[in-house]
Amino acid sequence: MSEGQTVAATDGTEVKMTITESAQEYLAELLAKQGDDVLGVRVFITQPGTPKAETCIAYCRDGDAKEDDIQIPYPKLTIYVETRSVPFLEDATVDYAKDRMGGQLTIKAPNSRLPRVNENSPLEDRVNYILYNEVNPSLAAHGGEVSLVEITEEKFAILKFGGGCQGCGMVDVTLKEGVEKSLIEQIPELAGVRDMTDHTNTENAYFK
Repeated sequence: MSEGQTVAATDGTEVKMTITESAQEYLAELLAKQGDDVLGVRVFITQPGTPKAETCIAYCRDGDAKEDDIQIPYPKLTIYVETRSVPFLEDATVDYAKDRMGGQLTIKAPNSRLPRVNENSPLEDRVNYILYNEVNPSLAAHGGEVSLVEITEEKFAILKFGGGCQGCGMVDVTLKEGVEKSLIEQIPELAGVRDMTDHTNTENAYFK
C-alpha cells in the first residue's frame, strides 16, 4: 500500500493516514527485534477530541488487537487502527527522520483534539466533549477542572477534580447541580456521576 492512501474497512470505514516509507522501514526494523507474539503496530488516540488528546503507537501483541480494529497491511508490517480513533486520525502523518543521534519517529495528528462527536460516538467521547467544552470553561473561573477517569459497566461516569475544585467545600454542589445535571441532560443513558478525587488536600481549594 502506498503512503497516504485512503483505506476502506469491510464495514465501509475509511482511514486517511500517511505512514511514510521511512517510518514503515523503521517500524519494521523494530518489529523484527520483537518476539513472535508481536503482530504489528497499533495506532490509537487517548482522550480524542479533547485538549489532552495524545496520539500513540504501540506494539500490537497477540491479544492486544480489538475485534473492530482496522487492519492496514503494508509491505513489511501490519498497522492496527483503533476504530474509535479513526475520525481523529484523518490527515495524520507518521514519519521517521534520521539525524546525527540516530533518528526520530514523529506523529502529527492535527485533528486529534477537534471535537468530532455526535450521538453515535462512544459514551466516553461524548462525556469528554461536554466536560472540556462546557463544564471546564465554567470551572476555570475558580481555577478548577474536572476530567473523566472511566465509564463503569453500570454507565456511571467516574470523575476527578483538580485545581481549585480539589478539596473545595462546595464540590458536592458542583458535582450534583452542575456537572451531573449537565451530563445527564445531554446524555440520558448516563446513570450518574461519581467523584474519586482525594479532597483531603485543600491547598488549592477555591472554597476552604
